[in-house]
Amino acid sequence: MTPDAADWQAMTRQADPLADRTIAAIVGPWSDAPGAMDAGMARLALVTRLMAGWTTNGSLATWAPPAGTDAELGALLRAYLDEGRQLPSWARPDAIELAEDVFMEYGPLSCTLLFCASLPECYVLPHLAEVLHISGQLEANTEYRIRQTAAMVFPVMMKGGLTTPDGGGVAQVLKVRLIHATIRHLILHGPPEAARGRIAPGAPVTPATNMQAAMLAHGWDVDHLGLPCNQLELAYTLLTFGYVFLKGMRTLAEPLTPAQEEATLHAWNVAGHVLGIREELMAQSMDEAARMFDSLQATARATPAVPDVRPALGRALLDTMAKSIRVPLVRQLPVPLTRWLVGPVASREIGADERVGLLTRALFATGLIVTRVIDTVARIFLPGFSLTRMFTRVIGYQFLTRFLLDQTRPLTLPEELLQPMHGTVARWHHDARAPAWVNRLEDRMTTHGEWRPQ
Repeated sequence: MTPDAADWQAMTRQADPLADRTIAAIVGPWSDAPGAMDAGMARLALVTRLMAGWTTNGSLATWAPPAGTDAELGALLRAYLDEGRQLPSWARPDAIELAEDVFMEYGPLSCTLLFCASLPECYVLPHLAEVLHISGQLEANTEYRIRQTAAMVFPVMMKGGLTTPDGGGVAQVLKVRLIHATIRHLILHGPPEAARGRIAPGAPVTPATNMQAAMLAHGWDVDHLGLPCNQLELAYTLLTFGYVFLKGMRTLAEPLTPAQEEATLHAWNVAGHVLGIREELMAQSMDEAARMFDSLQATARATPAVPDVRPALGRALLDTMAKSIRVPLVRQLPVPLTRWLVGPVASREIGADERVGLLTRALFATGLIVTRVIDTVARIFLPGFSLTRMFTRVIGYQFLTRFLLDQTRPLTLPEELLQPMHGTVARWHHDARAPAWVNRLEDRMTTHGEWRPQ
């Protein structure tokens, strides 16, 4: 049964006991006295460095801190890994494998939908957007947020990402889970179960303020906003990775089979379990996901944030996407494409309408109609034909080149995961479902041969 508004509201007061008690034990008793938390912040910084050793799923079983590391700190992380790395009893390897096959077949489209639908939809929830604004100062560091998201999505969805020792999905998700708990702890000045009332803001934040100081200084009204990175927001974010991608495929007239859709939702639910999300907040079908997604948005919109940071975040994301595309023919497509994928209401909320001129809208609408007509007629004779797929693949290539394959700024992934990721992307250069001439046309807008780091 889909949770109702009261259920969702209760979830804003629920966080993640495993990760929260781990971070609370690492930081120690909280005090707002000057300098009192220096030792705790130093331990947090050390934990960040230690997590770099969590490279693959298999490494988690045998991981031990380097010699000389505080024994208590090492024991805390060891206990966290032992409990957190376990997949749920209901995980189905066959469904996860099918979801991985979907990712392999539609990888460039997945990338386009991640940037033009999933990330924009994340900003629709006012208080989730506020946490993203605090933790990443996203207007100034948009690429950082994009790249960190990709650093989790790829290890989860690549072959064996959740189920094999060589995969890295579980390891990467467990890092993100601790980051969420750290964000809660710093914003609330202590463990979430002890947070009450209003945490007063500190000194004004400037663009030069680091992330840790920005979270400590922001302030938070627990009674009004609930907890940062709460279960409602985590459940919603999970839907943006699974459901929003699947909805986008339908919008692009590239619908998957019901089995493929349910497998994709299932794989992300398994990842959500590792992330600390409650099972009752996970959708098992597209119909359930649609109801849950709409209910979550309606619940979140009932308590608007003041000031509203969503338009600034949305504009920064759209500007960054436009700048990443080198092909003039498709450079302006991400903005109207985002508006089409997320709908007019969400577009207004994240400031997408402000980036779409009348001429751009008219050209996009005309191009959409023309490609849809051509695709419909051509599929009578060539079932796999799709100009829409070609153009979204081209956009996906541009994003991959800028955000994932730039050798001057490699993703913050272990080498054990970077090389498989590069191999995965390289195989996306050829669309097996498209005629040879469409692949040649696509090459003119991307590159000849395999898609490799540049």
